[in-house]
Amino acid sequence: MRKTDTGRKIGLARALSKLGYCSRSRAAELVRAGRVSLNGKIRHNPETAVLDENHQIAVDGKVVEPQKKIYLMLNKPRGVVTTASDERGRETVYSLLTADKPLPGEKIPPRENQPWVAPVGRLDKASEGLLLLTNDSEWGARIASPETHLDKTYHVQVGMVADDKFLRALVRGVRGKDGEVLRAKQSSLVRAGEKNCWLEIVLDEGKNRQIRRMMESAGVELLRLVRVGIGPVQLGDLAKREYRALTGDEKRMLDRAMREKAG
Repeated sequence: MRKTDTGRKIGLARALSKLGYCSRSRAAELVRAGRVSLNGKIRHNPETAVLDENHQIAVDGKVVEPQKKIYLMLNKPRGVVTTASDERGRETVYSLLTADKPLPGEKIPPRENQPWVAPVGRLDKASEGLLLLTNDSEWGARIASPETHLDKTYHVQVGMVADDKFLRALVRGVRGKDGEVLRAKQSSLVRAGEKNCWLEIVLDEGKNRQIRRMMESAGVELLRLVRVGIGPVQLGDLAKREYRALTGDEKRMLDRAMREKAG
């Protein structure tokens, strides 16, 4: 038995997710399947109110205790999808979270015994770089939410040598094929070759496939797309396919950045 920390009523599926057991959508599936009880009584409605007073949630008869909060960063390689499973048999980010890559100072049990974590937002199959994962569903939702306007920094290789006019156009806005105007917060040249170059593009809008859509509308070939930063946290020298826990300072910097955006 324990008290919720919400100060208000929330739905049963959300309460289960907040305990770090699974995602909210998976929690809703478990409730509908009759596998979740609240204070000893099976419930079938994911929106069943969980009161602010003491409560006990169990799955398949086993009481769910709050999980230790986990915050990871992963360097996702191209070709890996950010889903728990893939109907086409493609490699997923979960295949990279294995026991032979322990967290700093911790021994990690086999995958089936590890705490649940979920990707914070998405990187599509062809994109690379920084991906956060956590079992803190509320925190992850705030990081990923477009309303948070948290900066996401990308290094983008394109099949042209960009000039100042093109860089300014990305900031002014490019109209997508669906009519939506897509804008970068910042754009700059990192380095250039004879036929292609690398750009640094910062977004704070959180629109789906935004950079790919911008380049497509501008008629520019996109060769590589690597996310190198989320807010103040940088990918740094973390090797491809590797992951590690966020440091305390990194977690605090992200929280501070979100508070400042909200303010």
